[in-house]
Amino acid sequence: MAIVSRRAAAADRAFEAVKSFYFSSRYGERRGDATIADFTFGNPHEMPLDGLVAAIREAAVPLDENWFAYKSSEEAPQAFLAETVGRELGLPLEPSDVALTAGAFGAISLAFRLLLDARDEAIFNAPAWFCYEPMLLAADAVPREVALRAPRFDLDLEAIEAAIGPNTRLVIVNTPHNPTGRIYGRAELAGLAEVLERASRRIGRRVFLLSDEPYRRIRFDGRAFTSPAAVYPWTLVSYSYGKVLLAPGQRLGYLALSPLMPASDRQQLRDVMFASQMALGWCFPNAVMQYAVPQLEPLSIDVTALARRRDALSEALGRAGHGVLPPEGTFYLWARWSGDPVRQWEALADEGVFVMPGTLMKQPDYFRISLTASDAMVAQALPYLARRA
Repeated sequence: MAIVSRRAAAADRAFEAVKSFYFSSRYGERRGDATIADFTFGNPHEMPLDGLVAAIREAAVPLDENWFAYKSSEEAPQAFLAETVGRELGLPLEPSDVALTAGAFGAISLAFRLLLDARDEAIFNAPAWFCYEPMLLAADAVPREVALRAPRFDLDLEAIEAAIGPNTRLVIVNTPHNPTGRIYGRAELAGLAEVLERASRRIGRRVFLLSDEPYRRIRFDGRAFTSPAAVYPWTLVSYSYGKVLLAPGQRLGYLALSPLMPASDRQQLRDVMFASQMALGWCFPNAVMQYAVPQLEPLSIDVTALARRRDALSEALGRAGHGVLPPEGTFYLWARWSGDPVRQWEALADEGVFVMPGTLMKQPDYFRISLTASDAMVAQALPYLARRA
């Protein structure tokens, strides 16, 4: 007789491909081996930013007896983020619009608990970050995938509208998009807002939007960014510092409410924010990370170095006949295999070069390369990535 809850079992099944790849595949067997070229996950392969270490060290020095007491969303970082993020996004955020969380995982989990009842449906665009589905299943919600329009992986507004039914409560948009690197522009987002407004009237309940923006500051070639929160009032924004700082092990992020949301709706969400985070397992960042927010905010991964790696890898992949979609943001390259995906992935693995197979995102004809690999890894891998199968 099964003793595991149905939601835990469902989440496990949805995450099985990623779990197997990470722990028991050929990559799992060599993960952490200093001799491989690792282009799989968005992990650091060089020493951390100097400013990151200094900020955490300074914030760890206690200034009073309450320095390490229980911390919810503290007033000082809330006020700081309302001002700085509001200026960045062009939105009049208020401190109580911002809930500090343990990374974007915490922010997304919080959004699900705030908005979704059991069996409510949430739509996300595929290919997608592989954690949306298991997180929704663990929240007793129903995931609904809507395919992006290849080859550029644009939002398919007609398909999103067709997928919205009586039980739909949430649509998730990830911009810049993992894994494709697309940044969705204001016109496309305005079209989505029209779809959500029309659908909300049709089904007689408000459809909310979760804008997942952890790569917001990692953009190439001077591209602009528009947050869906500036276009559709019923938007919640999830953000993580783990990407821009390339420090995913230091959990810091936030969930922000669009200040364009009607005041009564916004206040209802504010009123239950603390209790929801507490019930999720005290889903707040630790004290040190909250104190460090003002020093961490201006820091950034070296986007110039990412662009240099992007260009070198794109050129090599093109010579091998792979179809590369030039990323507009994130630190990933999304490419289509030029031949048999399994054979080509295995051939790279034979040479100690590991890329993320698209099967992990239900796209077997594609693969993803993380640009957070070191320059030495790039140099090691280029001859093999450029080799025609």
